[in-house]
Amino acid sequence: MEDTIGSNPPSLGFLEKLKSWLSWSWTYVCFVWFGMVLIMVYVVWSPLKLQETLTSASVFLNTLTPKFYVALTGTSSLISGLILIFEWWYFRKYGTSFIEQVSVSHLRPLLGGVESSSSTGLFSSINGEAEPRPSVSDCKVWRNPLNLFRGAEYNRYTWVTGKEPLTYYDMNLSAQDHQTFFTGDTQQLKPEDAVMQKAWRERNPQARIRAAYQAIEMNHECAAAYVLLAEEEATTITEAERLFRKALGFAGKDINLLVYIKRRLAMCARKLGRIKEAVKMMRDLMKEFPLLGMLNIHENLLEALLELQAYADVQAVLAKYDDISLPKSATICYTSALLKARAVSDKFSPEAASRRGLSTAEMNAVEAIHRAVEFNPHVPKYLLEMKSLILPPEHILKRGDSEAVAYAFFHLQHWKRAEGALNLLHCTWEGTFRIIPYPLEKGHLFYPYPGCTETADRELLPSFHEVSVYPKKELPFFILFTAGLCSFTAMLAMLTHQFPELMGVFAKAFFSTLFAPLGFFADKMENFMPSSFWHQLTRI
Repeated sequence: MEDTIGSNPPSLGFLEKLKSWLSWSWTYVCFVWFGMVLIMVYVVWSPLKLQETLTSASVFLNTLTPKFYVALTGTSSLISGLILIFEWWYFRKYGTSFIEQVSVSHLRPLLGGVESSSSTGLFSSINGEAEPRPSVSDCKVWRNPLNLFRGAEYNRYTWVTGKEPLTYYDMNLSAQDHQTFFTGDTQQLKPEDAVMQKAWRERNPQARIRAAYQAIEMNHECAAAYVLLAEEEATTITEAERLFRKALGFAGKDINLLVYIKRRLAMCARKLGRIKEAVKMMRDLMKEFPLLGMLNIHENLLEALLELQAYADVQAVLAKYDDISLPKSATICYTSALLKARAVSDKFSPEAASRRGLSTAEMNAVEAIHRAVEFNPHVPKYLLEMKSLILPPEHILKRGDSEAVAYAFFHLQHWKRAEGALNLLHCTWEGTFRIIPYPLEKGHLFYPYPGCTETADRELLPSFHEVSVYPKKELPFFILFTAGLCSFTAMLAMLTHQFPELMGVFAKAFFSTLFAPLGFFADKMENFMPSSFWHQLTRI
């Protein structure tokens, strides 16, 4: 390592020294530079005839008509308005100011500014150890365990509304999942498997379906082809279930195929109203493949048990999966809050609680709601129907808006079924933000809220959906500045046009007041220094 460092050319070290010197001089010697500039102006005042220049300039300005000032201020207002429109569009699209981004990217390194890579003390775990702030790479996208069927559900939405519920990015992630899940070892691919591997990559749905039929022609026992047809060609859940059963008969001992098909069959049973059968299939699947917990089959089970109103069984599943060592999800946190809220919500009254205080059970319910809201703050607005729901994406980002949409889409009915639960949520959920005033810097029960969720959610959710952003971003300084500049110059143009004489008097008074300190400084310098000194200095 030392040899590598020692082999760098000397020019790099010189540049680093130059940058550090510039940074130091900019920070500490700014006022010295300003003083030197004032002294230089005073020294060259006579040789360059600055007095005569200023006099002629003032005569020229006095001869200008008010129309010139109206045109000047109007042009300034127009330019600043155009900048404001561009800045606002850029902020709405990318979530940041263009001027600020350029300044940070290009000017800050020249001035020696370095962004802090870690913030020890602000990001700490429960044990007190320093935790790095989550980076963009930490925002992992997960497969939605309750994702809908493309042919029977997503496509029907498109036929009715003419809108595409899935983004290309989301579908591309699904194609990668299917390739990895169903083709496995690419060294020993059968001809039909090679066709299916290409089929998953096809962007056109009809091309994927044609490729699936081609694979079936090569081998009528190609299970992956029947899976694709069940997902994309079947227009009803019943038809999809029939194709999945056919695929199950040809799956053999391929564990990936078996797990995927059995899970989708359980979901078909749930959608067709055979909920007890679906619960049994999910339990058997979790018992048969206990090491596949990363597929989050327990979230499918929780939703089905809630539909059965088997709350004791729901609590048993939560006791197993709501563990501090296991990754959390909105389903885990909000289902736990729902069970605790359900126990007290039917008799809960905000007025009575404010008079007598909260009971132990009510306090536990409120704490569970605060815990859930801290994990995903986007969910309550969908549960309380303050934001409109859309079809959930095929992939979700934990703690993001995409996860909130997916959770609320399936679980809103369960919250409505529990009498008073939504009322309790409405009265208490905003209290979470008083506990965590700076969520990007410090968490309470979880790690600090990741700052990358907005970007990932915009890729996962369709463009017609307004992505929920947390914490709510304030308008950048440059948008406020250009808005103020545009308004101020427009007001000056209007006033100059309406009251030209009065604005002329005001402008003269303003500039005389502005340059008064400079004249005062020049007089003091003349009184302080002997005239012979200045004469000799100007000769030099």
